[in-house]
Amino acid sequence: MKTFDVYFVRHGQTFFNRYNRMQGWSDSPLTEKGWQDAEKVGQKFADIKLNAIYSSDTTRAFNTAKTIAHSNKSPGLTVHQLAEFREEFYGYFEGADSAQTWFQVLKPVSQARNFHDFLLHHDISESKNAVKAADPFHDAEDHFDFWKRLDKGFQYLITHSHDHDKILVVSHGTTIRSIVGRYAPDIDITTSPSNGSVTKLTIQDSQISVDYFNDNDEIIK
Repeated sequence: MKTFDVYFVRHGQTFFNRYNRMQGWSDSPLTEKGWQDAEKVGQKFADIKLNAIYSSDTTRAFNTAKTIAHSNKSPGLTVHQLAEFREEFYGYFEGADSAQTWFQVLKPVSQARNFHDFLLHHDISESKNAVKAADPFHDAEDHFDFWKRLDKGFQYLITHSHDHDKILVVSHGTTIRSIVGRYAPDIDITTSPSNGSVTKLTIQDSQISVDYFNDNDEIIK
């Protein structure tokens, strides 16, 4: 039996976050606040012995992860990129205004006028299918596409980790919400995790459980 901890950190604020733009596989730089988000969470992990740090292959996640690694006192810690933990791909809607996009995408399937209200009455998986259906190019990921990718990422972590390891993964808001929605459906995910927030999972063999979501407390447990 193998049990290890995985800390999912949302990357620091980016310019697309600041401008409320759809940001999936598209990328934008960290803002000044975004670098501060990264430094703040790095200080929280400074004295925690981490066995590995991963990030998605986006610049915003990688720069956040490098900042955390620089603050951590574990010897020989470097960041490895895992594309499997990218954000959801929004296809045609990448870079578009978020409020306008969610209104357009959700209108055919719900009376909700925004993503928050949609999640009050629908599973987050339904939003992925709605984006795919609304994309005129059908390039966006649906629920199946998204989890086919994420499952590969989790399998990589399970294969490359050891008993009692502490692993950190810098990922993305909707990806983290989707993970929590799948493995801890009783947790409220209607509010996106804050930039620099921590969500902790415990993986025991292949069983995944969520210890906490969107935790901004000073003490990491």
